[in-house]
Amino acid sequence: MSEETVRLYRSLKRIRRVEEVTAEIYPSDKIKSPVHLAIGQEQVSVAVCDVLGPRDWVGGSYRSHAMHLAKGGSLPGLIAEMYGKETGCCRGKGGSMHVIDVAAGVMGSSAVVGTQIPMATGYALAAKMAGDGSVVAVFFGDGATEEGCFYESLNFAALHRLPILYVCENNGYAIHEPLSKRRARPEGICGAAEALGVPATRIDDGCVFAIRSAAETAVRTMRTGGGPALIEAVVYRWRQHVGPNEDYDQGYRGHDEAQPWKERDQVARLAGMLDPATREAVDAGIEAEIEAAVAFAESSPVPAAEELYADVFA
Repeated sequence: MSEETVRLYRSLKRIRRVEEVTAEIYPSDKIKSPVHLAIGQEQVSVAVCDVLGPRDWVGGSYRSHAMHLAKGGSLPGLIAEMYGKETGCCRGKGGSMHVIDVAAGVMGSSAVVGTQIPMATGYALAAKMAGDGSVVAVFFGDGATEEGCFYESLNFAALHRLPILYVCENNGYAIHEPLSKRRARPEGICGAAEALGVPATRIDDGCVFAIRSAAETAVRTMRTGGGPALIEAVVYRWRQHVGPNEDYDQGYRGHDEAQPWKERDQVARLAGMLDPATREAVDAGIEAEIEAAVAFAESSPVPAAEELYADVFA
C-alpha cells in the first residue's frame, strides 16, 4: 500500500461521496441549479490534478465538481454555491456549472460547450509569457471536440508551444447522442490532435494509474518548453447527463453497457488496495468533512438584494 494509492483513493472517494450526497439533497430543492455529476469518471480529474502543483491552473465544463475538488478547491464553497448562498465560491451567482477557486488554481468552469478550451489556451499563453514553469490543464467531454474552437485552440497551442494539457473525458455521449453517430471515425479524437501538431495519448480502460502516468509525462515535458499534449481518457457516466438519477430506461443506453465499467470502478479498485484500518479512517474523515460542508451551506445566508448589482460592469 503506497502513499500514492492512499492519496488517490482519498481524492476519488471524496469526490464520489460529494456527488452522491449532492444527488441525495437535490430532490429537496435546496440546490438551486442543475447538477451534472461526475460519478463514474472521477478518476480523470484525480489523476491529472495529482501531478499538478499550486501554481498550475485547471479549467473545465459544467461537469466540474471533480476537477474543482481534485485541484484543491473549497468543498464548503462548492456546496454553498450549489445552494445559491453568499458564501459560495461565486457568491451564489454561478451555481453548480460555474465553480472557481483562484487560490487553488481553479480558473473556473463554463456551461457553454467547448468555451473553456480557448479560455484555458489563453491562460497557457500567459503562463508561457510569465516563464514561471506553470502549466494549464483543461477538461472537456467528447462533444466539445466537435466545436471549432477545439481545433483553433490546439492549432494555436501547437504553433506557440504552449504549456497546456488538453484532457478529453470521453464518456461516449454528447448528452444522449453516441459518438458513433457524430463522427465518421469515432476513434479519431487523438488523430485530430496529432494532425494539428499536438501529441496525443488514448487510455481505453479508465485506469487511474495509467491516466496519471500519461499526465505526469506530458506535464514534465511541457514544463521545459515541450509544448501541448492531449489525453483522451475513455470513461463512462453512471448517472443522467444532467440530474441526480439514472436514465437507463430512456432508450439510448442500457445497464448492460454500464456494467463492465461498474465492475472496474476505480473507487472500489483502490479501496481494495488499502488495508481496512486505513480505508476506514479515510472514509470517516471524508464523511465528517462533507457533513460539515453541508452544514456550512445550510447555515449560510442568501445574497443580499443589492448583490444583484455587484460585479456588473456594463
